[in-house]
Amino acid sequence: MNRRLRAGQNLGKRNTAFEREEPFIHIWEQQNENSIQEEIKNRLQSGNACCHSVQNLLSSSLVSKILKIKIYRTIILPVVLCGCETWSLTSREKHRLRVSEENIWA
Repeated sequence: MNRRLRAGQNLGKRNTAFEREEPFIHIWEQQNENSIQEEIKNRLQSGNACCHSVQNLLSSSLVSKILKIKIYRTIILPVVLCGCETWSLTSREKHRLRVSEENIWA
């Protein structure tokens, strides 16, 4: 059996076809500036979704400020900053990250 099959080539009696999958991008791979901007945009959107899911806790007057900060640090911040070690930020991206953090506490 040939190991170098082409995408869509039938194999065996069951006539199953293998389809080519999109390559998986690891966090530690080299990225260009456009992909970093896209990654930051996606992370901010995910962080906003997390923030929205716990918004009732963050806006409640029954929850202490210390607990709100702990919720932010354990739920929202890791989602936004996952993989940030590989980002090379411009002043525009820094500003976007600061604004998103200020919007959470507003």
